Amino acid sequence: MEANYAALEQLLDEIAAGSSDACSDAVVAELAERHERVVRRMESIGNRRILDVSDREAFRVSGSKSLIDFCSTRLRITRPRRRLRAVQHLEAMHAMTGELLPPRAPNTAAGLADGHLGAEHVDAILDVLAKVPAAVDPDETAKAESALATEGRRLTPREITQLGVRILAYLDPDGTLTDDRDRARNRRLSLSAQDAQLMSKLSGTLDPTTRALFEVVLAAWAAPGMNNPDDDQSPRGDTADIDPDLLREAAGRDSRSVAQRNHDALKALLQCAADGGLLGASHRGLPPHIIISITESELRDRAGVANTATGTDLPITDVLTLAARAQMHLAVFDDHTAEPLFLGRAHRLASQAQRFVLFAKYGGCGAADCPTPFAHCEIHHADKDWADGGTTDVNHLAPACGPHNRAVGPNPDQWTTDKITTGPDRGRYGWRRNTDPPEEIHANHRHHIRELLDRHGDDDPWADTGEATLNTEPATADIAPDAPWGEPDTPPVTTPGQDPWSKPVAPQRPPPAGIEHHIAYQLVKRIPRPAGTPDINWPRRPAVYAPLGRRE
Repeated sequence: MEANYAALEQLLDEIAAGSSDACSDAVVAELAERHERVVRRMESIGNRRILDVSDREAFRVSGSKSLIDFCSTRLRITRPRRRLRAVQHLEAMHAMTGELLPPRAPNTAAGLADGHLGAEHVDAILDVLAKVPAAVDPDETAKAESALATEGRRLTPREITQLGVRILAYLDPDGTLTDDRDRARNRRLSLSAQDAQLMSKLSGTLDPTTRALFEVVLAAWAAPGMNNPDDDQSPRGDTADIDPDLLREAAGRDSRSVAQRNHDALKALLQCAADGGLLGASHRGLPPHIIISITESELRDRAGVANTATGTDLPITDVLTLAARAQMHLAVFDDHTAEPLFLGRAHRLASQAQRFVLFAKYGGCGAADCPTPFAHCEIHHADKDWADGGTTDVNHLAPACGPHNRAVGPNPDQWTTDKITTGPDRGRYGWRRNTDPPEEIHANHRHHIRELLDRHGDDDPWADTGEATLNTEPATADIAPDAPWGEPDTPPVTTPGQDPWSKPVAPQRPPPAGIEHHIAYQLVKRIPRPAGTPDINWPRRPAVYAPLGRRE
């Protein structure tokens, strides 16, 4: 089999290097058709390869935590769940007793295998079959599958969906066959990823009872004038104990659409549930509230995007609104790396304060390319497992989703976590497969998009390029008393004889004492000062830095 795939790849290279310029128009059109038919046939063969991986659990060899993770990360399949659904319906599966069962949709499987049906056609057919009531006779369902697969050889996926609507109407003309099994199978509620405006689409299929409850909530909380974020005088909550005149006046000022009122009602209901203690006291060691991570510079400049423990990106305007009534937790880091400067105490289980620090440091699962947000992570003893004598100091911990946390171990198909000691990821734990060399260790940057963009922009001024060494002759830079370190109010630090306004060499990183001073200064500024308190001007001395000079 390996030789066949090697020959196939070589043949593909030859086809890619060839040209159809000498072919006639008819031959060019025929080649395009044959190419797409071969691609569809390869889809069917690929389903067989995925089934082989599933039967043997071979995805563990590649370090994947599940078959879906393997399809998404290693096979680069954009819709892995739909692909696995096709595998389940189009391939012969083994029963619990070991016998080989025929495909659930044999005609559709044959159409994909001979290249007359594509992946979109298969999705359309399986979508229709999923809506067939469970009470329909299996022979009638088989006839419906055969008709869809046969007609689908000449129809588009959209036309297959239209044909499916008519077939469903024929199988259950008056809707009497639909029962609780079908409603339970088709219920769903999903939240899409955020778009460029940080907005998300909520889509779902509600069962009758859920719809009735939702309508009751909307009747009270989405009434005109209620829960209007654009009106400071708008009543909050429900309409039970509200002055009717006040509600009438608010309704007169309400210019929202019905859909916007429904949105604001759902937001108010969720806020009430979070603030009212309905979510319990803790979720994975953190309070069940909106937990935000944002840098001091972004908060000071009122620019940027904050990240929540559940993986949501919040614009700075929303952050400022939430911060006005939030409980602050300060996580202190080195300004240009992820290394914590102040560590917590050792316990078997991570404390809430340690979890706050780890959230600000990692944002989510620390395994490379894992999208799991911090709210769904466990705390992993990354330096040494607790059973092997490891400690729960915060600098020895890292967040990990459940599958990745259980994937760490000594076996060849497992993972190892090591602390990164150099570069911009210094202080974080990276992950590598046990079969990879020690230098192949990677940190996860999916939860810190700002860092990811910075890595593709200008060079890090603190990066060690190997081209600079300390100069023995000092130079001075006068730091303003109210300015943080690294913001001199005089010309940049230069080497002797250099034009002070020419492009400077990279300054040396401030010492830890300067960082601690800056932190203390920021904390002191937050202390309320009584009226009439005089300002105290502390004497200051010029800060002396040894600049970096280039090797001769």
